[in-house]
Amino acid sequence: MINGFAPFVWMALAALVVLLPGLALLFGRGGPRDAAGQRVFRLRPVRRLCGALLIALAGVSAMLALTLVQFLRLTTDAPVARVQIHEQAPGRFLLTAQAPPGAAPRMYPLAGDQWQIDAKVVRWRLPALLAGVPPLYAFERVSGRYNDVARERSEPRSVHALSDWPVPDLAVLKRVFPNWLPFVDVQYGSAAYMPMLDGARYTVFMDARGAVVIRPDGQTTEEALRRAGW
Repeated sequence: MINGFAPFVWMALAALVVLLPGLALLFGRGGPRDAAGQRVFRLRPVRRLCGALLIALAGVSAMLALTLVQFLRLTTDAPVARVQIHEQAPGRFLLTAQAPPGAAPRMYPLAGDQWQIDAKVVRWRLPALLAGVPPLYAFERVSGRYNDVARERSEPRSVHALSDWPVPDLAVLKRVFPNWLPFVDVQYGSAAYMPMLDGARYTVFMDARGAVVIRPDGQTTEEALRRAGW
């Protein structure tokens, strides 16, 4: 940020400032006025060349601004849910989720060492992708999992559907109205998991490419993860 504005804003303004005189130099008449007070068109190649160069410079600045916008979009994750973990008994936890953050909490009892969240994602193709349309997603389930594969086979499993989470599911629309959505590129599943630690807080993000990302929410959780070897 520069003086409260993102760099691409300054580049876009610079492109506009350079473009206006460039257009005047390239397409203006540039000659003396006639008897009616109108300027007479004169070629003036140096003037036209300077105008063309200014327009080209404005185009380069605009492309750089657009590139920065796309870069910032691809590196910015959107928070979609907040999660808190409370241990009820050894190997038994209560996961409290707010989706979106700040919404009414929902509670899910889970068994295991870790919790996992799964989502179905719809990603776009050109020209929607070039326009910066974000991927759409629908969370499907949250479940408990075990560190050890043998325990995963023998211990009780816990899974809860997340169909009541207020997230649009464009995949259903694509199946029902396939001709309405010609710019859908691919549908796929994305999932992430983190340890279940008593008192841990997490934030669930969806990145611009449609991947589920979980990050610790607060220094206390970060320190607990480090102690647990994460």
